[in-house]
Amino acid sequence: MIHADLEKVLAWRNHINVRRYMCSQHEITQAEHLSWFNRTLQDPKKHLLIFETNHEPQGFVNLNEVGNGGVADWGFYAAPDAPKGSGRQLGNAALSHAFAQLELHKVCGRVLAYNERSINFHIALGFQQEGILRDHHFDGVRYHHVISFGLLSHDWRLST
Repeated sequence: MIHADLEKVLAWRNHINVRRYMCSQHEITQAEHLSWFNRTLQDPKKHLLIFETNHEPQGFVNLNEVGNGGVADWGFYAAPDAPKGSGRQLGNAALSHAFAQLELHKVCGRVLAYNERSINFHIALGFQQEGILRDHHFDGVRYHHVISFGLLSHDWRLST
């Protein structure tokens, strides 16, 4: 991701079909977005990626290495108008990059329990459910469980 991608990524992130599945569900301002981007650029353990098909941006991926040892949290979303199947392509490309180029040992994901599409997506990509964080996220009205997933590089290589 480069500076020229900021406007597009912000529009995707603020789209209601993306935002409603985020822990932070308010509309992100341009100032917040730019501040986040500039902070992220300073951290070599944070990797911001734009997923493209036929040179057309179709989604965003954030890989955030935590500590040492090659473990990273990931976040992602397809563009709201991305063609059907783009999400699966985005996931495969991001995981291939994580394990082949970044040489990560493990990728972790957290999903709000009401986001069944993302839960099924993680399972389809080979992630294992590693836990349930009960009443872990408060949206301002009520609490929601958060499902934790993990995928080891060894398991990814066996499935590809």
